[in-house]
Amino acid sequence: MLETLARWSYRSRRLMVLLWVIALVAFIALGSAFGGDYKEDFSLPGAESQEALDLLKDKFPAFAGDTASIVFEAEEGVVDPAVQQEIEALLAEISDVEHVIGIESPYSEEGQGQISQDGTIAFATIRFENLGNEAIPIEIGKEINAMAADTELDGLTVEAGGNVIAFSEFQNPEGAEGIGMLFAIVILLITFGSVLAAGLPIMTALFGIAIGLSLVFLFANFLNVPEFTPQLAMMIGIGVGIDYALFIVTRYRQFLHEGWEPERAVVGSITTSGKAVLFAGTTVVIGLLGMLLMGFAFVEGVGVGAAAAVAVTMIASVTLLPAVLGFVGSNIDRWRIPMFHRSETGQERNIWYRWSRVIQRRPWPAFLAGLLVLVVLAIPVFSLRLGFADAGTSSPERSSRRAYDILARGFGPGFNGPLLFVAEVNGPEDMEALGALGETLANTDGVAAVSPPIPNEAGDAAVMNAFPSTSPQSEQTTELVKRLRSDVIPSVTSGSDTDIVIGGLTAAIVDFSDANGDRLPLLLSVVIGLSFLILVVVFRSLLVPLKAAIMNLLSIAAAYGVLVAVFQWGWGMKLIGVQGTAPIEAWAPMMLFTVLFGLSMDYEIFLLSRIREEYVKTGDNATAVANGLANTARVITAAAAIMVTLFLAFVFGFEERAIKLFGLGLAVAIFVDATIVRMVLVPATMELLGNANWWLPKWLDRILPQVHIEGKTIDLTPPDDDTEISIPDPAPARSP
Repeated sequence: MLETLARWSYRSRRLMVLLWVIALVAFIALGSAFGGDYKEDFSLPGAESQEALDLLKDKFPAFAGDTASIVFEAEEGVVDPAVQQEIEALLAEISDVEHVIGIESPYSEEGQGQISQDGTIAFATIRFENLGNEAIPIEIGKEINAMAADTELDGLTVEAGGNVIAFSEFQNPEGAEGIGMLFAIVILLITFGSVLAAGLPIMTALFGIAIGLSLVFLFANFLNVPEFTPQLAMMIGIGVGIDYALFIVTRYRQFLHEGWEPERAVVGSITTSGKAVLFAGTTVVIGLLGMLLMGFAFVEGVGVGAAAAVAVTMIASVTLLPAVLGFVGSNIDRWRIPMFHRSETGQERNIWYRWSRVIQRRPWPAFLAGLLVLVVLAIPVFSLRLGFADAGTSSPERSSRRAYDILARGFGPGFNGPLLFVAEVNGPEDMEALGALGETLANTDGVAAVSPPIPNEAGDAAVMNAFPSTSPQSEQTTELVKRLRSDVIPSVTSGSDTDIVIGGLTAAIVDFSDANGDRLPLLLSVVIGLSFLILVVVFRSLLVPLKAAIMNLLSIAAAYGVLVAVFQWGWGMKLIGVQGTAPIEAWAPMMLFTVLFGLSMDYEIFLLSRIREEYVKTGDNATAVANGLANTARVITAAAAIMVTLFLAFVFGFEERAIKLFGLGLAVAIFVDATIVRMVLVPATMELLGNANWWLPKWLDRILPQVHIEGKTIDLTPPDDDTEISIPDPAPARSP
């Protein structure tokens, strides 16, 4: 079927290109006209913080929405008449901002305790209406921030802080993607030595990304699609789009250089490398859709959107690309760059062939050295702590960071992440329990201050704030939340029916981190299991897929280790613009694994498909490994270099810590995978295992579907143009 599709795409190339152009225009128009709004549903069904939030929505709507704060510091004291007049005027102005439903001023009765002991620092809490799964528009945060910045009084410093303000200060610089694309073009020019050949992967990637992003906007109508989804989809889509086209174009050039006519070269490249692309893309899609197993609403759109972008680029690689190659024909090497242009033939003489022979002569030292590097890089993983960075790690140039620092200086870092105690009130005994809990909390280690219980108007619910003595991202704060839930609250409510739950953003982060850690093993087992089964079918082997899974996990663990060392320990953090240490974002291991496992499998399939082809042809494992590496190493290296530079462009192009963390994790894993794993560990282990690489029990071989991914020996004798390509059945794989 793939051969028929490739031949039709070539012969009907004008129609195929027209169909893709129509699809491109149509999806862009549909995405613009009917695209949904971004939604960030961070609900955690079954979590205590979610129970608290649901209770607030029902009984205390004023406490169920987002919040912001106005933090101010006055040299003459915040109760100075001029200062009070200026602040009250500012708060009155903010109260008229859309979605603001209340402000707790430090000068009001409900704002008692919001003035520091020395009287120089105070804060006001701004409460917004609950918009459900929709976040407060960033324009609202920018408007409040601008109002605070416009306050002018000598000796008075005013800053806006809180999550709403922090989100509005999110930097999405134009050009990060462009810089990554520029580096990709340079690498492609070096790889192919031809302007025309280098342009084809870029074209394929752009078509796939444009349609994929349009699908993301359409998915927003019925899925939770966070605002960072387009960046993630673009980051992955550009990378795989270029990779897939690069792999196919390289094989096409090889066939041309060996004397094939253009049509046969197109069909041959699609039925070999194109088939590898389809299976490689399938593993990436499986990995991305694996996010859905986590049961978090906010990753639905991320997983489906990124998977859609990959699927579109994969389809474009085996339909649009062969059509465009039909127009290019034998001119693929046109507009050569003499310094870099090279033939795709004679790979047995290249440096990678010689490198594989070096590894094969000393497989044990190579294996142990490569393994040692990965283990050393992965060691910090044992110190991994999941959580979220607070505003204290953002740039001091942001108002939210300055507000955080002033608040911490005046009240302690825990005032940046209060704990909210919520309870239904069915009688006086419930209010008494809350009061007793407040007294206990006031004498509890790790609690800096407690506010009195506040009942709602109906008198059937009450809330109470407690402020930790440590910052929201601190491990001590996490332990405090768990201790309050397991020991302190039960000791106060023992013998009564009063149910007191802890909510608020800090508690929700603790719950999310715990839930993520609990569910991650399911994600790993399903994604690895499905990928293992695909590789067993494709390569007719048990050891090759097992080795691939283990090595992919090692490269991912090495990436996690580097992230812990940089972002959690602070090693070299200034080099990439990170302001401070903090836990690893709780969502990062989940998302990084789903993306990286698929991308690592891409390179594994690209390499092993050629090794398998050579093994079927020669029956000699050592020769197959050497030839397979010689034919794919340059392509894999170029593809990895493109990925790494693209991801590093996000690391250095964005101020956001989370994007830096995600980009660095991807870059490190791809670099490690394409160098240490593919160029050292794979040839070393395959040499050590010998023919056992291709061992498959006979009973299993009989029941598995017959799928030969580059596992057929292609007859290079030029047939007539109208005859089918001769691809004889492969010789049976030898037993060990």
